[in-house]
Amino acid sequence: MGLDIRQLRKLAVQRLRNGESVDSICISLGKSRQWLYKWAQRFDSGKPDWADDASRRPHLVANRTTAETEELIKQLRESLQNRDMFSGAQAILWEMEDLGIKPLPSVRSINRIIVRNGLKQRADRYKPKGTLYPVLPSQLPNQTHQADFVGPRFLSGPTRFYSLNIVDTATVRCCIHPSSGTATQTVLEGVWSAWQRIGIPQRIQVDNALCFFGSRRYPRGMGALIRMCLLHGVEPWFIPQAEPWRNGMVEKFNERYQQRFLGKTEMKSMDELKQCSHSFEQRHNSSYRYSKLNGNTPLKALAKSGVKLRFPEKEEPPRHPLAKPVTGRYHLVRLIRSDRIIDIFGERFRVPPETQYQYVVATVDVHEQKLKLYLDKLQIEEFDYKLR
Repeated sequence: MGLDIRQLRKLAVQRLRNGESVDSICISLGKSRQWLYKWAQRFDSGKPDWADDASRRPHLVANRTTAETEELIKQLRESLQNRDMFSGAQAILWEMEDLGIKPLPSVRSINRIIVRNGLKQRADRYKPKGTLYPVLPSQLPNQTHQADFVGPRFLSGPTRFYSLNIVDTATVRCCIHPSSGTATQTVLEGVWSAWQRIGIPQRIQVDNALCFFGSRRYPRGMGALIRMCLLHGVEPWFIPQAEPWRNGMVEKFNERYQQRFLGKTEMKSMDELKQCSHSFEQRHNSSYRYSKLNGNTPLKALAKSGVKLRFPEKEEPPRHPLAKPVTGRYHLVRLIRSDRIIDIFGERFRVPPETQYQYVVATVDVHEQKLKLYLDKLQIEEFDYKLR
């Protein structure tokens, strides 16, 4: 049986090392001198697979990113991660634009480099499904704020704390207000502090926590936050019960707050927590880039909007208890089940059949003392609603 090509190469090199002449080896094997020199050189490289066929894949691939650009992409990703910034392909491309790199690779090319170097990819965004849901406007700064409490969390010691986080849905500007609890006055101080820094919104969206709406014992009493908002021309919106994802932007921010701040910063006192929270807030608003904002930071997006913001006239926050407003509206979004009952802070009302398995907006009109129900912006029911 004849030798295979690998064995032939090994035999030829072995005969050369034994002192046999090049001409003798080449004539007997029917090979050229260049062939023998090639495999002798491969043998001298010391690689165990020297006798194997080399890949015929071209060393240079048309349109492939240069080694220098690929190395820059890896460095920028590492730099972004070290600064706790977004580090996906789009964020890297924005960094390269700022550095004046030309020509710029595509986002797809950057993603291929991320994969080729074994770097973790970001998971796909969740796409909500279900019945029609009323969406609040978020095209301009301070059209809508979302607010939520994070906690309890613990400092070294341990010291328990909470954080009231507020996000403007148009510009993603954030405010962070750490506190030792969620008392009524704490909520007022946290929201007031946010208004002083990012302006007063047209709407504020929150969940159904007691600290936000007041008391289930007095559902028509208008809690402190509702009163403060109505007295300053802000309409509170309460998301459906047990559906925290409806406050999706602030919930997403809470994840970043946990991962990029609490998970990486060691703090031992409330004073230190407040100082570090303020620093993180400033860094987020001035440095974090968002695809939603076309690669701009929250503060750049605000500047480009040209919107004039409205701020509180007084430095000190209002004190609880507040006066009862005589005008304004606040809203509750509710999913109606088969029993066709809507829950308004513990008070129950029966609603029309067409609302079954639909989201309705229950609007309390303070001036008219009415509870109005809307289905897809069309009023379908109205109740007398005398406020306490």
